[in-house]
Amino acid sequence: MKLGFIGTGAITEAIVVGLMEAEFPLSEIIVSARGAATAARLAASFEKVRVCTHNQDIVDGSDLLFLAIRPQIAEEVISSLAFPRDRAIVSLIAMLPAEKVAEWIGHPVDVTRAIPLPSVANRSGVTVIHPACDRLTQLFGALGTVVNATSIEEFNSYGAAGSLMATYFGCLETAVQWMVDHGAEYERARTYVAQVFFGLAQTAVKSDASFKALVGAHSTPQGLNEQAYRVFAQSGGKGALAAAMDSVATRINSSFT
Repeated sequence: MKLGFIGTGAITEAIVVGLMEAEFPLSEIIVSARGAATAARLAASFEKVRVCTHNQDIVDGSDLLFLAIRPQIAEEVISSLAFPRDRAIVSLIAMLPAEKVAEWIGHPVDVTRAIPLPSVANRSGVTVIHPACDRLTQLFGALGTVVNATSIEEFNSYGAAGSLMATYFGCLETAVQWMVDHGAEYERARTYVAQVFFGLAQTAVKSDASFKALVGAHSTPQGLNEQAYRVFAQSGGKGALAAAMDSVATRINSSFT
């Protein structure tokens, strides 16, 4: 199978690196010259990767085509290309409905949407897909966990949750800076906080318990964790998180309408 990528940015690189290191059975991966430094790096690292200057050649030469371009230029790029009716297309374009992709292509076409996260590069990522697709489930399954959303509403909710990556690191940085202000050295504080949350992430992945149950399991009555979570909630922390996700969801649901 030959994969084609129109758009060679961070997510394309993460997918390609993950698939190559997983030794996923592919005959070739064709990447666009847009994002020249990334494309050149991938071609130099993996002999199955080929850089192609013209997007139409990528469309024509691939069995499975990934659209990994910015939404701001998506219509211009997609409308300029001729797509075979039997070409399977995977849209990685944030907020862009599959129906809009088909509209710009100009004829009915099989479009699956996917949201892979950067950690697919080390095969520990999670990718949500809609609609369910056996071929993509197998492909992204080599890169971590796959979630097949059963509706576009569910798919969009994963998109909103996935937007919390910067928020997560922002919370860690806030904690570390607080420690620095109270006498800690930055690098040691960073190492400590990173390891604490790494351990918690492992607990979350390995446990079947709900997150609510894990809150209780990590909150001794009248203990420090119970106090910190209570003050966080009372100070609007939970509301701020929900408001952030509401804001993103509104943007997702109103895009290209």
